[in-house]
Amino acid sequence: MADVLLIDDEKSVRSTLSVFLQKSGYKVDEAANGEDAAEKLKQTAYDLVITDLKMKPMGGLEVLQMVKKINPLTEVVVMTAYGTVESGVEAMKLGAYDYIQKPFDKDEFLIVVGKALERKELLVEVEQLQDELEEKYKFENIIGNSNEMRNVFSMVAKVAPTDSTILISGESGTGKELIAKAIHLHSRRKNRSFVTINCGALPENLQESELFGHVRGAFTGAIREKRGLFQEANGGTLFLDEIGETAPSTQVKLLRFLQDGEIRRVGENEPVYVDVRLLAATNQDLEKAIEEGTFREDLYYRLNVIPIHVPPLRNRRDDIPLLINHFLERYLTKSKKKIESVSMDAIKILTGYDWPGNVRELENVIERAVILTNRNVITRDDLPSYIHDTQKKTTIQEESIEETTLDKLEKHYILKTLEKYTWNQKKASEVLGISTTTLWRKLKAYGIEPKRKE
Repeated sequence: MADVLLIDDEKSVRSTLSVFLQKSGYKVDEAANGEDAAEKLKQTAYDLVITDLKMKPMGGLEVLQMVKKINPLTEVVVMTAYGTVESGVEAMKLGAYDYIQKPFDKDEFLIVVGKALERKELLVEVEQLQDELEEKYKFENIIGNSNEMRNVFSMVAKVAPTDSTILISGESGTGKELIAKAIHLHSRRKNRSFVTINCGALPENLQESELFGHVRGAFTGAIREKRGLFQEANGGTLFLDEIGETAPSTQVKLLRFLQDGEIRRVGENEPVYVDVRLLAATNQDLEKAIEEGTFREDLYYRLNVIPIHVPPLRNRRDDIPLLINHFLERYLTKSKKKIESVSMDAIKILTGYDWPGNVRELENVIERAVILTNRNVITRDDLPSYIHDTQKKTTIQEESIEETTLDKLEKHYILKTLEKYTWNQKKASEVLGISTTTLWRKLKAYGIEPKRKE
């Protein structure tokens, strides 16, 4: 049963709301003013404080600040019959969960109370897990000893204490979210929310509602107000994964936030100011998306204040043996199996593979090997066949290259590039680093007949 402190200088209002909340299953204490509330707050760690805004001699905003000073985890909902939207926003900027204007619908009131207490439970869980998380996401616990990863760690250490917007780029599976969490947990916001959303998983017509919230009646099905993720992350960090998948209308609102620190809920013209650090990630070439007209150039430059690129696994092969041991230990703990090691032959194969799925793919391969092996050592026979096939193909290609001429190598590379880009000579010439005229001459010299694009 949640403990609620109700503060209002009107006894009739206190009594009515107190009875209503008790019938709804809450334990309620009452206070007639801020001074009375201060004494009760020193004696009881309340889950939620509901306070009137207009009181004397201590007003609701002063009560809010006092509550947060005594117990930062206590949530506060502010009631007002006198204030405007601005006063409610001011309360939220000072740390209130939400505000509600009198007279209000009792069902709506209960929804706000319930959501505030849900947030309180979440904050308690975060508090309990904080030490564990900080240990897990210490730089020294993010696996990587290569020069490439050391550069990433160095950059994270520099930018984490700031409030700068960060754009994290890298292929799928490289660990972009891991880096974002490390930034948050080494920032001044580490005790506040870290909210994450995969923009690519949201239909375009729901993106604005999820991110910015909506008012009741904003669209069909909007039967009640909804707080967006920006409001949920207020005071903390919001991580937008796959930022390149956002709709044009969403991009406009993101730009407004980055420029002015304000958001607008769907169906409402009044701005809401939030204190949120924005981290974004992408596996796309956003500059190319700008050229194609699918991503705003002004938003890109606002996001790309400090870029961090997480290298693909094939570019930091020295880290692969470290990652193998890390994932082996993880899945041995889960499976309770007794496996001593991974054979040198298997490590050689794994190190030589290009890992298009990066670290996530390597983790899946190790998990599979731990589950399927019947031996106390993981060998090459425990690895997926496609990894063997890739290595065999590479070996054959390397052996054939050893005894060939530069002309043959160039011809082979040109053909492969043209095939990759469906014989688009303009694109192929850009990749090859030559002009289309030079490419045409080489095709003629090697007797290659250009094909039409399909």
